[in-house]
Amino acid sequence: MRFIHAADIHLDSPLRGLERYEDAPAGEIREAPRLALKNLVRFAVEQRVAFVVIAGDVYDGDWPDYNTGVFFAAQMSRLREAGIRVALIRGNHDAASQISKELKLPGNVHVFPSQQPETLVLEEFGVAIHGQSFATQSVTADLSVNYPAARRGLFNIGMLHTSAGGREGHENYAPCTVAGLVAKGYDYWALGHVHQREELLRDPWIVFPGNLQGRHARETGPKGCSVVTVDDGHVTGVEHETLDVVRWCECEVRADGAKDRDELRSRVQSALRVAADAADGRLLAARVIVRGICPAHRDVIQHIEQFIAECRVAANDIGSGRVWVEKVQLATHAAFDMDDLAAGTDPLAQLLQFCRRLPDNPAALSDLLTDFRDLHQKLPLELRQGPEALRLDEPSFLVGLLPEIEQLLVPRLLDHENAP
Repeated sequence: MRFIHAADIHLDSPLRGLERYEDAPAGEIREAPRLALKNLVRFAVEQRVAFVVIAGDVYDGDWPDYNTGVFFAAQMSRLREAGIRVALIRGNHDAASQISKELKLPGNVHVFPSQQPETLVLEEFGVAIHGQSFATQSVTADLSVNYPAARRGLFNIGMLHTSAGGREGHENYAPCTVAGLVAKGYDYWALGHVHQREELLRDPWIVFPGNLQGRHARETGPKGCSVVTVDDGHVTGVEHETLDVVRWCECEVRADGAKDRDELRSRVQSALRVAADAADGRLLAARVIVRGICPAHRDVIQHIEQFIAECRVAANDIGSGRVWVEKVQLATHAAFDMDDLAAGTDPLAQLLQFCRRLPDNPAALSDLLTDFRDLHQKLPLELRQGPEALRLDEPSFLVGLLPEIEQLLVPRLLDHENAP
């Protein structure tokens, strides 16, 4: 027997912020979760799996209209026609309180209630599936505590949308412990909520399959579902099946020793070509990080907008529109010693000394925050929210920018000093 474990589909995720990229393939990226779900259904039918379990967050929140629900129901109908049943729990994004609209799903889909755990028995496969949906977006209790004991003589699956012991970048919803899950005596735990694939344990198997489709630059690498093989009541294999249609990647480029901007651009293109080959024909959305000490640093800093544009042109040359550079981050350094420069008494040395004393100077930091207040309030909302927000109202954020500011200002000031 084989079954599919999927989670975190996030159908019709709004993906805010794409509009600020003029060349972004926004339509293709927004359509990706739907196409990934179609891939899941196609794979399930072709492989004739016994059933599918979806561990929460089918949706990304309340629907603006009924189209999202109609699309999901249509895909579930395809599984019904193939005789494939579906067990589904709701997570924090599609909790009962989050979805104001409702559509009746095909009869092959079982949605677990949010009031208490429930057990679904699939007699034809000798399987008992235990699960509970989220009633509200913020569930802070360990739902697994009240899950029933394993059914004797059956293969027991637990479905849970959870942060487990806590995961970076994910709200700590329905926290639980591995020991607590093991104590239930189930044969397999199908978890959801964490978007990176992870195997917490293999005896019994406790698995986050990751999300079905990466949605932004922090959700990199192949995405899809887990395919579980069961023989004689025991799990004999858990394999990842890649189903994504857009591949996000973080493409790091070593700049060490690069003589000029052209050489650095060539290195970026080579790294993107390798990443595009690994994406196997999918649209590649790449965040390029250029890192290292090189003579080219000064040239790049002086022509930073041109360099970023050159990187995007290089990407277009690779894949005829199949490679999109979401962002270029520069972490290059000039080939001179900042500490030596800061040890002098000239104006440049005084500037460096001021920057390096700033973290221990609350009064000066407070003055900077005051200076930046109006600018912060004028920033677009998408630049003030999220994990990569420009927090110009937070002292720790400004302090974190200081090394980058040094690398940006010093080459420009040195060139100005040396100008005829």
